[in-house]
Amino acid sequence: MSSQSPEQRIGELREIISRHDELYYRQAVPEITDRDYDALKQELADLEEENPLLAMMDSPTKKVGDDRSEGFQSYAHRERMMSLDNTYSDDEMREYLARMERELERTELTYVVEPKIDGLAVSVTYEAGKMTRAVTRGNGIEGDDITANARTIKTLPLELNRGGGAPIPDTIEIRGEIYLTNEEFQRINAEREELGQQLYANPRNLAAGTIKQLDASVVAQRKLEIVLYGRGFTAPVEILPETQQQFFDWVKAWGLPTVDSQWSAKSGDEVLAAIDELDRLRHDLDYPTDGAVVKLDSIALQRTLGATSKAPRWAMAYKFEAERAETLLREITIQVGRTGVLTPVAELEPVQLAGTTVSRATLHNGDEIARKDIRVGDTVLVEKAGEIIPAVVRVNLEKRPSACVPYTFPSDCPVCETATIRLEGEVAVRCPNSECPVQVRRRVIHFASRACLDIEGLGEAMVNQLVEHGWVSRLPDLYSLDRDNLLSLGKNVGKSTDNLLAAIEASKTSELWRYIHGLGIPHVGAASAKDLARVFGGLRQLADAAMDDYIRDKESVISGIGSTMATAITEFFAEEHNRQMIDDLIGIGVSPEAPNADGGGVRFAGQTFVLTGTLPTLTRNEAAELIEAAGGKVSGSVSKKTSYVVAGESAGSKLAKAEKLGVEVVDEAGLQALLKD
Repeated sequence: MSSQSPEQRIGELREIISRHDELYYRQAVPEITDRDYDALKQELADLEEENPLLAMMDSPTKKVGDDRSEGFQSYAHRERMMSLDNTYSDDEMREYLARMERELERTELTYVVEPKIDGLAVSVTYEAGKMTRAVTRGNGIEGDDITANARTIKTLPLELNRGGGAPIPDTIEIRGEIYLTNEEFQRINAEREELGQQLYANPRNLAAGTIKQLDASVVAQRKLEIVLYGRGFTAPVEILPETQQQFFDWVKAWGLPTVDSQWSAKSGDEVLAAIDELDRLRHDLDYPTDGAVVKLDSIALQRTLGATSKAPRWAMAYKFEAERAETLLREITIQVGRTGVLTPVAELEPVQLAGTTVSRATLHNGDEIARKDIRVGDTVLVEKAGEIIPAVVRVNLEKRPSACVPYTFPSDCPVCETATIRLEGEVAVRCPNSECPVQVRRRVIHFASRACLDIEGLGEAMVNQLVEHGWVSRLPDLYSLDRDNLLSLGKNVGKSTDNLLAAIEASKTSELWRYIHGLGIPHVGAASAKDLARVFGGLRQLADAAMDDYIRDKESVISGIGSTMATAITEFFAEEHNRQMIDDLIGIGVSPEAPNADGGGVRFAGQTFVLTGTLPTLTRNEAAELIEAAGGKVSGSVSKKTSYVVAGESAGSKLAKAEKLGVEVVDEAGLQALLKD
């Protein structure tokens, strides 16, 4: 940097920041951490302040990052939608509060401290109490119209509650964040890991990418959530709250999802104490938080202070530092998924991070390793991305041993030595050999798992032996296992062998959706498998279905099955070996049980359940199966539309939310009693 002039460095920083804005706001695939990004913007802001003649109105420091994407109509906000200035420093927060006091010539001000949700900013418009539009922040002036996708968010009411006692304006823009719960994020990543697909880095990126899907049915499957807390354009202007706290009360009275907690503070000490308390509590919240937002409580004083070109002067974000640790990268191993994707994993010297011992971290893909120049033997900085998945952030080059060499991604599968391929437009490297032992094991384990066929005795250890002996290379092979071969696996295995063969035989008449889920069709989870089973009623009918059985005139024929999933299904059955698999399964007597014409049980028809905590005897999957078999639905979040919350030991924020909303709470015994009613 010392050899650069201020003008050169300013130009360079503007290019760097613009590139990262594109990756973060438009593509939802950031390459650097928020902290590193904020440091770049702060350096640019400092240089522009020192060199005012070089400052420009279109500088990244003076405008909101633009999240608009192709495929969406733009819609203008009636009132500008801004971002927030932020700090990581107690001293800077104190100075910011003191500056407000000086500008307002007041020594006593009231502030509100709220959680800062790590999601995608959105503005939802209600006219005459009914939701008419949802728009992303965009460039602050106009954003993408995501109304169709937002309507799939079950916790977002389409009409404001008129019985809550709060006045309802003729028109109001209500601002907030669209996000994914940590639980849903982990569920989606678990499914992707089973498929051998690249894992999402954190809930924010996944939420942002999901809401920008052009297929609303894909959005609906990912169970997005929303939290609303801010106000934009309001008419008539007479219907305005006097304080931020009063607006918070109005939002709750309207029946909108909002932040769980707020703190009122009257000094810098109280503000920082509230931030510290939030930092301690945030891990128990349903939504991912990356800081706190401090707002001036008085709406009138907010208007007095106004705003800069990109942020209000009356609010600031205090961002929490992500916990990081340095450790040694001992090895890079390659995992092969059941679809053949090769995923690199960092094997680390164990280190304490965010309360857990971390010995492995995701490296995502070969491109990511090359971009960060990660080498075996490096000292690397690791953090929990989104407080969930350990990830390698960067290399400490000062500690790099001279013997370290650049990592070469395998050109052959490390298991079967088949030459790998990389499909056009994908970052994933794949083993194309469908008979690769690891792929076979992963497919069979998935097929036999409790979430699919639930074949007792066919666990991971048994599957490994079957594949290693060459007795199973395709799913139909399970139904022609030789008893004498199984008896050779050990002494006194007669009873377990007979039990296993009986369980496999019994699975021939399992529910159809279990077979569909067990086939491992990309993008098809349990819920989608149930939708497909209800429509097609048999494996043959599903395999023979054409694209227009799913999509006609660009519209979904089957609820929950959009173009992305329809393409994946038809492409799966277009492959000859998959069609042959269906033929072989049917030929050996597989005859799945089709759903009843009435769609199954009706006891819980129209009712929604939420499971939380640990139940005494039932696993969460078992409880969900009982509810669904009785016609009910299981949701991951609590809302006013929830019928029951089934709470076990160590129930957390979902139980508290249920009690706050007046949703009926039952334990496992209560659930069993409802099933018998």
